[in-house]
Amino acid sequence: MSEKIEFSKTGEQTKAVHAGEFPDPVTRASSPNLVMSTTFVTDADSGFSAENMKEGDSWMYTRWGNPTIHQLEEKLAVLEEAEMGVAFDSGMGAISALLFHLLKSGDHAVVTDVAYAAMSELTNEMIPGLGIGITKVDTSDLNAIKNAIQPNTRLVYIETPCNPLLRLTDIAAVAEITHKAGAKLVVDSTFATPVATKPLTLGADLVIHSLTKYLGGHGDALGGVVLGKKDDLLSLRKKTAIRLGGILSPFNAWLILRGLATFPIRMRAHQENALKIATYLEKHPKVKRVIYPGLPSHPQYELARRQMKNFSGMITFQVENGREMAQRFAEELQIIHYAVSLGHHRSLIFYMDSKNLHETSFHLSTPAQLDSWNRFAGEGIFRFSVGLEDADDLIADLEQALKE
Repeated sequence: MSEKIEFSKTGEQTKAVHAGEFPDPVTRASSPNLVMSTTFVTDADSGFSAENMKEGDSWMYTRWGNPTIHQLEEKLAVLEEAEMGVAFDSGMGAISALLFHLLKSGDHAVVTDVAYAAMSELTNEMIPGLGIGITKVDTSDLNAIKNAIQPNTRLVYIETPCNPLLRLTDIAAVAEITHKAGAKLVVDSTFATPVATKPLTLGADLVIHSLTKYLGGHGDALGGVVLGKKDDLLSLRKKTAIRLGGILSPFNAWLILRGLATFPIRMRAHQENALKIATYLEKHPKVKRVIYPGLPSHPQYELARRQMKNFSGMITFQVENGREMAQRFAEELQIIHYAVSLGHHRSLIFYMDSKNLHETSFHLSTPAQLDSWNRFAGEGIFRFSVGLEDADDLIADLEQALKE
């Protein structure tokens, strides 16, 4: 049924509900089936190795492909305006597989100096240990990217807005620099989501999402995806994803599919709540600074307006004595959960200490990098994932915790 819909002519909500899905031809079930089988009855002449597999073949083994996972990949590809997607068991599963697929010993990559912590740590240690050169730069600084490019640069990896600073990178400008060097541009767009930004339309080659966050939206299923052109993704699936084995569970794929039906509606509500709360926090006497792309006070507000159609639900803010306030929040917040992760229907907050992050995840090596960090985070920030509760209730919860 959905195969007849011209999604290039529909709105985002129609895509979110219908793309990749169709009534079951046998049962006529309207909702997507959950296919948990690990193996499928096949023909006698089927090959035993995934090397024999062609995209579009009948199902054989769930590590190679599965109907439920395929429906999710199709829906995500439509939402991101990609030719194809490959789903993984987590966002880090997607990142790891892509890096191991694209880079080999002797290659070089330019990587954002502030990104999701596990990604930063992977490129601090394991990837360089394989003989792959990594140069980390503040990717909001286009000159820093240009200066980091080397003859053997194969990849530029950015994250916008970056986690946890909410610093932005100009995707179109970086794509021009990257392609002039003969490299591929990868964008982690988890914080932005396809509702806000479609990096492929701005020149990116590949897009990564942690499906655990906004796309799943309910905090109950890990997942990740890489999206892009078929030529890149067919090779990623066959040569790397299947062999490394970090494949998404069909049950998690089904949960994420269910969450995606309300995705654009949720993102509008996340943005509405976040803007109201960011405005409240900006006026609070105990709050030193608020960073939110939808506020005119954001250092890159004009870029945010140009590059993002939705400002998402992520806020960071600084207070005096952040560690002490973290303890108070953990004990006294009633509606907002003091917990890691983000993009869920419930609100989550967590304190991120700058000294600790510099020692573990972000090995910032230049005065310019440290200066950029300090301008956005100071001695530490609260990363606040604003949920779908009533904004006034969230503000009241913050108010009672912030008071003396």
